[in-house]
Amino acid sequence: MLIIGRDPKKIGSLKKALSKSFAMKDMGPAKQILGMHIVRDRTKKLLWLSQEKYVKKVLQRFSMSDAKPVGSTLPTNCKLSGKQSPKTKVDKAEMMKIPYASTVGSLMYAMVCTRPDIGYAVGVVSRFMSNLGREHWVAVKWILRYLKGTSSVCLRFG
Repeated sequence: MLIIGRDPKKIGSLKKALSKSFAMKDMGPAKQILGMHIVRDRTKKLLWLSQEKYVKKVLQRFSMSDAKPVGSTLPTNCKLSGKQSPKTKVDKAEMMKIPYASTVGSLMYAMVCTRPDIGYAVGVVSRFMSNLGREHWVAVKWILRYLKGTSSVCLRFG
């Protein structure tokens, strides 16, 4: 459980009340939760959330760790459509072997947690989950290449 609040006294009393009903262990300030690394600067009232380790695991999982980084979330003039979906049964069967939905799901998790910069691109590629073509897969790999070059990007709150 992660308890967040402005008043340390209220947090302390909440922990005390919860410990009466549940076996608890106070692990101190959170440093990691749900794949997000948390860094604080209490004196400047700043907080950073990063998924650098998660991004690197995703790149490794989809064999993109050694990919050449790119500077944009999608290629220039990228126009994806349903017309690029496979027409023949052989092509459809071939595309079914690609972990498209799993990759897009991993991208969505990063987008929702700490990477709003990939939101548009993920929205575009997610439209083709049920009938993807080669161009759609190339676009997903492009997003992974973008993440490769920007894996240390994080959100800053303050």
